Amino acid sequence: MTLLQIVTDTSAAAKTQAITEQSISLLDLIMKGGWVMVPIGILSVIAVYLMIEKFIVIHRASKVDAGFMANVKTMLMDGKTDAALSMCKNNNSPIARLLEKGIKRLGKPIKEIESAVENTGKLEIYKLEKNLSYLGIIAGIAPMFGFVGTISGVIRIFYNISLADNISIGLIAGGLYEKMITSAAGLLVGIIAHIGFHYLNTMIDRVSFQLESTSVEFIDLIQEPTK
Repeated sequence: MTLLQIVTDTSAAAKTQAITEQSISLLDLIMKGGWVMVPIGILSVIAVYLMIEKFIVIHRASKVDAGFMANVKTMLMDGKTDAALSMCKNNNSPIARLLEKGIKRLGKPIKEIESAVENTGKLEIYKLEKNLSYLGIIAGIAPMFGFVGTISGVIRIFYNISLADNISIGLIAGGLYEKMITSAAGLLVGIIAHIGFHYLNTMIDRVSFQLESTSVEFIDLIQEPTK
């Protein structure tokens, strides 16, 4: 009786180990997802690339030397317009380009200067937002691909049942769990893209606020002598 129990326990342990080893293979799970995993994988690569690329660009745009505006202000107040313009040209940032455009318009009507500065700010924001909409599109369509895979799997299950002319737990569960992988993968890619999209938009909003503040400060500065 004891020997039989030991053999049974050993067999059960072996089966559990085999199931565990099979379940931890992530590559096997991905492969079992079928053809739908291909577009989901492509979307995940594009999403990661866009998030990294846009993060680097926006982070660089948001970095401004604390003394940059103060130095430009001092030069303009001292009448050193050319020096201020040269300083802006040597600084590769949206704020520097905004100030450069405004300094080039000095001597013209204030409305024209305001319009030039405002348009430059809008152009800089447009550059930061370029291709960001694709990340939002990926956040929407990646889960849809996952659901397509699940529906495709269910259709295949019922088709196999009709061919076998019987209902088997293995026949149903095997195909269903494989296709649920596509749904999980699609949702995961969609969630990551959704978070990245809104986080990057938040960063752009901060840069937009910096540009607006700089624009107001610059207009106040050039109007100050006439007050």
